[in-house]
Amino acid sequence: MSDQVRAEYRTRLGASIDCTQFLLRQGLAFRDMMRLMIQRVKVTFLNYCDGCTTITKDIEAATLKNAPNNLKLIAPDTQKDIVNCIATEIVNLVIRDVSDKQFSILIDKSKDISSNKPMSVVLRYVDEGHVIEQFIGIIHINNTRALSLKEVIDGFFSQHGLSIANLRGRGYDGASNMQVNVIGASATRRDILREKHSMKNFEALNNGEISSGRGLNQEIMIKRPGDTRWGSHYNTLTSLVTMFSSVVDVLETIMDSGSNSEQKYEARILMTSILLFDFVFNMHLMKNILGITNDLSQVLQRKYQDIVNAMNLVNICKGRLQAMRESVFYTVIDMQLQELNNRFTESSTELLLCMACLNLINSFAAFDKQKLSRLAQFYPRDFSAIELSMLEDQLQNYIIDMRSEFVELKNIGNLAVKMVVTKRDKVNPLVYRLLTLALILSVATATVERTFSAMNIVKTQLHNRMGDQWMNDCLIAYIEKDLLDKLDNKLIMD
Repeated sequence: MSDQVRAEYRTRLGASIDCTQFLLRQGLAFRDMMRLMIQRVKVTFLNYCDGCTTITKDIEAATLKNAPNNLKLIAPDTQKDIVNCIATEIVNLVIRDVSDKQFSILIDKSKDISSNKPMSVVLRYVDEGHVIEQFIGIIHINNTRALSLKEVIDGFFSQHGLSIANLRGRGYDGASNMQVNVIGASATRRDILREKHSMKNFEALNNGEISSGRGLNQEIMIKRPGDTRWGSHYNTLTSLVTMFSSVVDVLETIMDSGSNSEQKYEARILMTSILLFDFVFNMHLMKNILGITNDLSQVLQRKYQDIVNAMNLVNICKGRLQAMRESVFYTVIDMQLQELNNRFTESSTELLLCMACLNLINSFAAFDKQKLSRLAQFYPRDFSAIELSMLEDQLQNYIIDMRSEFVELKNIGNLAVKMVVTKRDKVNPLVYRLLTLALILSVATATVERTFSAMNIVKTQLHNRMGDQWMNDCLIAYIEKDLLDKLDNKLIMD
C-alpha cells in the first residue's frame, strides 16, 4: 500500500470517526444517518464541527465519488468497531484516573424498552479534592442473588483491572414494577379523563367547594410510576386519589364505547377492582405511608446529600411509622419499618452520623473529635493503630486552622478542594484521608438512575434490538461526553 493510499484511507477513517462522535454525542441512531452524513460532509457535518472547515478539501478529495467502491467504513460492523474503540478508550481514561485511589461502586438496574434489565455501574472517587462519578458500563445479569451479584462484580473488576482492595463503599438500589396503563396508553382516553376532571372542577368552583386563584386547582393527570423512584409512586397515588371519580367515569365510558371487546373487558375488570373496599383502603394506606417517607426519598435522590438532615429524616420516618403501626396495625407498615431498619442499620447510621461531624455549617459546629476518631476506626485498612492515635492530635490542629480561615465554605466537597489548593492535604494528611473516605461514600444512587434516562434516548422503540455490547458502547460515549471530547482521533485509528 502506497503512502498516498494510506494517507487517503486515514483521512476517510478520520472523517468517519468524526461523524461517529457527532452521532454519539447526540444519542442519534446510526442506521442511514452515517451514510447521509458521509455523503453530505460539507453541509451536514462540518457545520457542527468547530475547526473542521480547514480540512474540508482534503476530506472531499478522499471521500464521496473519490472513495473506493469497496470501502466499508460505513458498514454496520465497522461502525460498531469504531464505537467500541471509543467506549474502550473512555473507560481506560476513567480507570487510569482512578489508578490506585480508593473508590466506591454504585449499582442499580432497570428495565429498558426491550424489557431487559441491565445493571448500570458507576465509580465514585475523589481526585484533587473533587468528587467524581463516572459511568463505566452496563452488565446483564440473570438474577440479583448475592452470590450471582458478587461473581458479576468480581468479573467486572478483573476485566477493567480494578483492585477490590481499594473498594470502600457499595451502593445498591431496588426497583419496583407496579404499572397499570389502561387510560394513559391512549391519547383519546387521556383527553376524556382531562375533560371529565375539568368539568368536576368547574362544578366544584360554582358550588363554592374549592377556591380559584393563581396556582390553585391546576390541570393534572395521573402520573405514571417509574421503575426506580418510589417518589413517583407517591405522586401516582396522590393524583389517583384526587381524580378517582373522573377515572371511574372514564372507565365507564370505555366499557360502553370501547373500540374493541378487549378494551371493554379490561376496563370492566379494572372497574371491578378499583371499586372494592380493599383497593380504596390500600390506596389511601399506601399514600399515607409513602407520604411519610417521601421527604426522605427526595433528600436521598439529590446529587449532594445533607447527611445530618437525612439521618434526622430517617429517625422521623421510623418514629411516625411506629406510631402509625401502634394505632393502625397493618402488615405493610411492618414491611416498611423493616425496610428502613435494613437500609439504615445501627452501624450504618453511626457511620453516617460520624461523617456528619465534618459538616461546615455554623463554623464547624458539628465537629466532634471522638466521633471522627470513631469514623476512622470503620476503615482499618486505611488507618493503622499508630495513625489512629496521631489522628486525634491532628484533628485538634485541623479544627483550629479551619475555623480561622475556611468558615465561608458551604460543604465538605468544597473543603476538600480548598485543602488541596492550599496544600493543607499535605499538612493534615490523615484528616484529608478521612475527608476523602467520607466523600467516597454515597447514601443514594441518583447518578446511576440518570443513566437509565440516557438509555431511553439511545435505545428507543424504533431501535429496540440493539445488542448488549452495542448499547453499552453507545451509552458510555453518550453519557461521558466530556471524556469523549478528550479523545484523540489518532488513538481511535490505531
